[in-house]
Amino acid sequence: MKADDANLLELLHKSRQFVVPIYQRLYSWGEPECAQLWKDILRAGSVDGQAEHFTGSIVYVEKAEGSITNQQPNLIIDGQQRVTTVTLLLTALAERLSRVPEGDWLMAYDGFKPDKIRAWYLMDPFEEGEDKYKLLLSQRDRETLISIVNGVDPDPANASPRLVENYGFFRDRLNDPACDLTVVCRGLDRLKVVDIRLTRGLDNPQLVFESMNSTGKKLSQTDLIRNYVLMDLPNDEQENLYMLHWRPMEQLFGNMDEQRFDEFMRDYLTMCTRDIPRLDRIYDAFRDYADDWRTKGHSVRDLVVDLHEKSDWFASVALGRETEPRLHVLFDELRDLQATVSRPMLLECYGDYKDGLIDSTAMARIVELVISYVFRRAVCMIPTNSLNKTFATFTSGLGKDPGHYLEDIEVKFALMENYRRFPSDEEFIQALEHNDLYHFKRRMYLFDKLENDGAKERAQVTNYTIEHIMPQNPELSENWRDVLGPDWRNVQKTWLHTLGNLTLTGYNSEMSDHDFGDKRDGAKGFRFSPLRLNEGLGQLDCWNEEEIKRRGERLARRAVAIWRAPQPSTDAIDRYHSEHGENTKSQQTGYTIENDHPELVDGPLSELFHRIDGTIRSWDPHIERRPVKLYVGYHHNQMFVSVIPRRGRLVIGLVMPYEHLRDERNLAEYKAVQGWGGTRTEVTLYPDSSEDDINYVLGLARQSYEDQLDE
Repeated sequence: MKADDANLLELLHKSRQFVVPIYQRLYSWGEPECAQLWKDILRAGSVDGQAEHFTGSIVYVEKAEGSITNQQPNLIIDGQQRVTTVTLLLTALAERLSRVPEGDWLMAYDGFKPDKIRAWYLMDPFEEGEDKYKLLLSQRDRETLISIVNGVDPDPANASPRLVENYGFFRDRLNDPACDLTVVCRGLDRLKVVDIRLTRGLDNPQLVFESMNSTGKKLSQTDLIRNYVLMDLPNDEQENLYMLHWRPMEQLFGNMDEQRFDEFMRDYLTMCTRDIPRLDRIYDAFRDYADDWRTKGHSVRDLVVDLHEKSDWFASVALGRETEPRLHVLFDELRDLQATVSRPMLLECYGDYKDGLIDSTAMARIVELVISYVFRRAVCMIPTNSLNKTFATFTSGLGKDPGHYLEDIEVKFALMENYRRFPSDEEFIQALEHNDLYHFKRRMYLFDKLENDGAKERAQVTNYTIEHIMPQNPELSENWRDVLGPDWRNVQKTWLHTLGNLTLTGYNSEMSDHDFGDKRDGAKGFRFSPLRLNEGLGQLDCWNEEEIKRRGERLARRAVAIWRAPQPSTDAIDRYHSEHGENTKSQQTGYTIENDHPELVDGPLSELFHRIDGTIRSWDPHIERRPVKLYVGYHHNQMFVSVIPRRGRLVIGLVMPYEHLRDERNLAEYKAVQGWGGTRTEVTLYPDSSEDDINYVLGLARQSYEDQLDE
């Protein structure tokens, strides 16, 4: 690699051609970046004798081995946004200067005649076809820039809007009567870059690409991943792989909606590895996975083909592209429920469905179970921080026997315990009848399903608002107080926001705090409502505590039938136990602190252990302590900390990656060999450790706990 300071215009002039490879992102600078460049140019050109203005780096590599008679263009791997924008400005400047009267040339900065700009920086008049252009962009940007440089309006149907808009931005600035063209020309001539040329076969373009810290737009995870899989391939193979597999993915994600692609990559990696990468570390996780993929003898092409196949699955599950009618409806419902944590599991099941292991009926029932599981837990207010791990590891250990595939999933859902449990009908009914559902985040989804489930003609619940049949006003009218009885305040407080007292109406403001008779019999009252939710209200004489309870019970029973729980047979459970053995046993290990670690009960380490044990278990009632032969593990879905008794000390093992740990005092050590319980990060405490040291180490343990819960 060779790096030199260079004048940007001189670099453009001396280079035969720059080509943006097909794997590079489209031109993405907007008006803020163009305005900043324009400001920099004016500043550089406004002061006589000012030093050159540094504007970033241009990193490029030879496209292929060339010769004197066959010089090859340079492939830009960093700096294409800047070079493209300067090309747009030079094109606009040539057009503007062409309208300066010939006798006024001295007004312009020396060396910036229109023909010279075009011949030196934009195109080679002695070449033909695409070889004549100094800069060739990738994909549809290419034709748009060629049209602009040629002075032709781009085809509106296929034009790249950013290129057209930014060209217009510079034309407007140059046509401003207050614009001093001499200043613009002088500023352009003072632009400096770091000219970095890489040698193919010797330098690693990807490492250089990742390490660049330029002033342009920050690269997205999508950019980094695309470049990683395509950059080192021969040009023909790049184009083939891009057109056959990567370009279809871009089109699938709406020309690479970066957020959607990041979500897909996260779900893909979670499905493949059972580990959940952070959204801001998708590229790092993908690179690790791709390296492991290669060590197993697979090619980059195989990886891209696999990504393409699974992106189609993702589009069906998450983007509304499913063609099977029942599954399409269920996937829409899943999105309404915002149950994105379930996607890794569902993507795997969907792949098995596409491979013929299960049919569409079984796949639909699996989605229904997931919806019921997520929704029941939300209504029962069970903490959601373990759901991502639950779904990431759900299918681990399942044999995927086509004859028992759905049955095994039903059994696994039914057997989950504690904080991972599938709420029973009784728990679900209790929550529906008594919890505050008016402030429930998914309340409109709840009422939509209660209203429309099984109906041939759907009511558009978005046209309605939530109505409290017993009003919210704390100062109820005399009629309401009489109906509710002497304890009316407590009745209102207890049942106001519960399911039994809530319904839908299009006339919320008209009903207001009116008496029940007015709400029932008014021109737009419950007696005339077309909604199933309001059935029976028009026939009631009054609305009191008993009627609220009765309606709540009725709607709760309907909800139980909609969001069905798994009901595996006894035979299915017995078979599952026999086939999966230890996977279905209680998580208790059979070891005890008293019998297997007596030094933690009575001895020099006991007081220190009880302090650590009590603090860790106080963080969450769902944390489980599981002693095994050589250590004591602490689990919240998965183990996050181990306490290992050693002679005269306790070693605290942290499951979180060493590089993620915030350890200002550098007490933790990284172990090249994996420790007990899968830990590689360890920190040691002694019976005489200070209070500050103990609290600090507990803070590190807390990080490991929160790392498991995070996202």
